[in-house]
Amino acid sequence: MNLVDIIELYIKTLLDESMDNMVLLRRNELAQHFGCAPSQINYVIQTRFNPQRGYVTESQRGGGGFIRLIRLDLDKLEMILPVLDELGEELSQRQAIDFLHWLHDQGLIDPREAQIMSAVMDPAVLNIPAPARGELRYRILLAMVEAIIREV
Repeated sequence: MNLVDIIELYIKTLLDESMDNMVLLRRNELAQHFGCAPSQINYVIQTRFNPQRGYVTESQRGGGGFIRLIRLDLDKLEMILPVLDELGEELSQRQAIDFLHWLHDQGLIDPREAQIMSAVMDPAVLNIPAPARGELRYRILLAMVEAIIREV
């Protein structure tokens, strides 16, 4: 397990222990705890705790600066669609994969479904020019999400 994975696991544990799915993090304290640069903490937050994965981050810089990290919980499956809509109508492969990770983390799809859905997002499968590929990826993901909602 690499340092990024260890930091991610640590933060997820903090979220699991919180009563309100929210934690306040101090970048410098975390960096000191893990013996790394604060920029590595930023990297973990930006890549592992983003809206595509079901997290909202708020940051305040300065002497008393902090990062507020909020994990979104799904009370109703219909809440998936607004999250997907926030991504826009053109998705990169990374955004789509992050969104699928979030669906899996929320328990809405199993590992096999995530793997199948990920395979469809691959640029080799969507073998069309880049601008249209992002739009097609969005439409396919939207159709799959709507199918999940109808099944439950």
